Amino acid sequence: MSMTIDDIQAVSARLESAYPEDVLEWTFDTFGDGAAMATGFGPSGVSLMHMLSRVRPTATVFYLDTDLLFPETHDLKRRLSDRLGIRITRVHSGLSLQEQGRKEGTNLWRSDPDRCCYLRKVVPLRRFLETKDAWITGIRRDQSPTRRDVGVVEWDRTHELVKVNPLARWSEEQIWKYIKLHDLPYNVLHDRGFPSIGCIPCTKPVSDGGDARSGRWQGHEKLECGIHEASGTYRKTA
Repeated sequence: MSMTIDDIQAVSARLESAYPEDVLEWTFDTFGDGAAMATGFGPSGVSLMHMLSRVRPTATVFYLDTDLLFPETHDLKRRLSDRLGIRITRVHSGLSLQEQGRKEGTNLWRSDPDRCCYLRKVVPLRRFLETKDAWITGIRRDQSPTRRDVGVVEWDRTHELVKVNPLARWSEEQIWKYIKLHDLPYNVLHDRGFPSIGCIPCTKPVSDGGDARSGRWQGHEKLECGIHEASGTYRKTA
């Protein structure tokens, strides 16, 4: 389905107060199998996958396997697939860590984390979304300053497709209430001081009261991996 920017803005305004499951319903009514959900297995993704299992259990759900994910993340993937009855598709760069080391230098995530994220996440995502009309994410406005203005429905000019954020206006408190209400599995690292979980070398625990994403890429002026930005690189604010 072809949508203009005005169409997308109008739909986003109409769905601003809609329950996330209703946003999912609209997405699949509009795009059918042309829509896919991306997840990094965070609390928002867990909640959204549960909603998706009730709205469209056969929908494509995918994740970016960087070869550097925590064992606990892989375990959660298996538990969610079993519990929700959904198939989760692995998307990989095709570039092994050994080959990356030979071409780019060892431990690229330390010397140039932007480049590492680009090779292991941005490029494979771009390739995967070439066949899609819309993608669904679990990002929320309260997660970081770079996400505070996200719409429920947006035009993703980087990938040239519609981006749907059903949980945009939800809070972290609402997410955890939903997880507890439905007794959903979640990454056990959240109970060990990790509010935001990515790759092993780029994820650290956060002290109580710290910003949820401050444990990511510590020591670098980097706030996002690059898959949710329109252009350039999101940087930490002072």
